[in-house]
Amino acid sequence: MSFALFLRGVAAAVLLAQGAVASAAPAPLPFEVETALQRAGVPRESMVAVVHEVGASAPRLSWQPQLPMNPASLMKLLTTTAALDLLGPAWSWTTPVWIQGTMLNGVLEGNLVIKGTGDPRFVQERLWLLLRRVQQLGVREIRGDIVLDRSAFNLPPHDAAEFDGEPYRPSNVGPDALLLNYKSVLLTFTPDVARSIAIVSSEPPLSGVRIDLSVPLSNGVCDDWRGALRPDFTDPLRIRFLGHYAASCAEKQWPVAYGDPKSYNARVLAGLWREMGGKLVGRVRDGVAPGVPPSFELSSPPLAEVIRDINKFSNNVMAQQLFLTLALMQRGTGTPDQARDMMSMWLAERYGEDARGAVVDNGSGLSRNGRVTAQLLSRMLRSTFAGPVMPELMSSLPVTGIDGTMRRSRNSATGRAHLKTGSLRDVAGMAGYVLSAGGRRYVLVAIINHPNAAAARPALEALVQWAASDVAPPLPPVPLPELPPELPPATAPEPEPVTMPTPMPPPVPASAPLPASPPPPEQD
Repeated sequence: MSFALFLRGVAAAVLLAQGAVASAAPAPLPFEVETALQRAGVPRESMVAVVHEVGASAPRLSWQPQLPMNPASLMKLLTTTAALDLLGPAWSWTTPVWIQGTMLNGVLEGNLVIKGTGDPRFVQERLWLLLRRVQQLGVREIRGDIVLDRSAFNLPPHDAAEFDGEPYRPSNVGPDALLLNYKSVLLTFTPDVARSIAIVSSEPPLSGVRIDLSVPLSNGVCDDWRGALRPDFTDPLRIRFLGHYAASCAEKQWPVAYGDPKSYNARVLAGLWREMGGKLVGRVRDGVAPGVPPSFELSSPPLAEVIRDINKFSNNVMAQQLFLTLALMQRGTGTPDQARDMMSMWLAERYGEDARGAVVDNGSGLSRNGRVTAQLLSRMLRSTFAGPVMPELMSSLPVTGIDGTMRRSRNSATGRAHLKTGSLRDVAGMAGYVLSAGGRRYVLVAIINHPNAAAARPALEALVQWAASDVAPPLPPVPLPELPPELPPATAPEPEPVTMPTPMPPPVPASAPLPASPPPPEQD
C-alpha cells in the first residue's frame, strides 16, 4: 500500500469518527420547526423539546429540557401514569348502595342511600343500571328520601367561571365524590324541514327543568351554529334558544354544563327515577351512609378503560377525579392538598432529580400554576415504555389522524404516533410516542408557552413529522450480560436395587392332580 493511500484512509477514518460524534450530540431545533415558530411570531426560547429513541443512551434532540413550562393537559400523563403504577390497570371504583327500611308490595318505607367514591365515569347509562338494580330488588316507590353520601372527597367551593369565564363548558365542571354524568346536559338538534323547525331533545332528564322543544330553521350556512342559536342558560330552571338553527347543519349535539351544579345530582336522580316508572315521596338530599354492609355495589369500568377517556379526549374533570382518588386510596380522604403531596412523593421516588421543580396543581392541567420539564416527561414516558403498564398507557393516547384530540391531524405520521395534546390560552404541547419510517420508536415531548402558542401549533406538527420521517433503522438491542458457565447437573446416586422375594406357589389342594414333570433333556 502506498503512503498516499494510507493517509487517505486515515483521513476518512477521522471524518467518520467526527460524523459519529456529531450524530450522537443533540441537534438544535429542526429547520422546519424554526420556520413555523418564526411564522407564528414565537421565539425559539419559548419552546422546549426532547426527541429520544426508546432504549438509546442519548436524545436525538434536546432543546431546553430543564426549563419548567406550563404543560396544560400534558399534566394528565403524570396523573394517569401514577394511577396505573399505584392502582394497577384492572383497578375499579365501587359505588355502594343501601336499601334501608321495610318493603312491602314494592313500597320502601325508608331511604335509598348511595355513597360516592370518586367514580369518574358514572354516566347516565350506569346510573340507569343502578336504579334498575334497585327496582329488580322489588322497590317501586320510595316513601323516604334518596340520600347521597359525598364525604369521600373534601373539596373547597368550585367556581366554574373562575378559570376562563366559561361556566357552561363541561371542561370547567368541578370534581365531586358522586359525579353523575359530568354534571352536564347533552342537547341534540334534529332538523325537521317539513315543519321548518329543529327538534330539541335532551339527556338526561332533569326534574323541574324546562327546555325548549324546538327552534326555528333557517337557510343559512352551518358555521357558528351554536352562536346562531342564541342560547340562554342563565336560569337553571329554563333553558331557552332565542335564535335559529341552519337546516344545512343536519343533526348536531352540544354538551353543556348545567347552570346549577349543586342541584344537578338531585334533579337527575329524581328525573331518571320517575322516567323509569318509580315514585319518590321524599326528596334527594345529602347525608351519611350507614356503617353496615351495603345491599349491593356498582363497579366502574377498569382503570385502563377510564384513562382512555381521560387521555384521548382530554377530560379535565375525570382527570381531577382520578387525582383525588389517589389521595383517597393512599390517605383515606380525597383532598387537593393530599393529592398534591402524594403526587410529589411519587415523582420524587420514581424520577429523583428530574422531578425537582415539578408543580402539580389539580391533576388535569387546567391551571396557570402547573409546571413540568420536558426532561421529566421524556424520562417518564421512556421508563413507562420499558415497564409493565406500557400497553395501557400507550393505547390511551390519541392516534394521529385517527381518534381523540389528534383525529384532525393529517401528516406523514398519521396512524404512527400516539400523542397527548395540551392547550390553554397561551400553551400548546404534545407528548407521547412516534414510530419513524425506519422503525425507530421515539419519545417526543414539545411544549410552547407564549401568547401566540395557538398560532405556533404547526411547529409541533413539524417536529412530529421530523421524527416520523427518520428512515434510519432501529438501534440494535443492548446485548445481555454473559452468564457464568453452567455447572453440570448434579446426579443423584442410583438407588440400590431392591430384591423382591420369590413368590411361593399356591398350595395344591389334596384332590388336585400333581403337576406333570418337565420333559427330560434331549439326548443324542
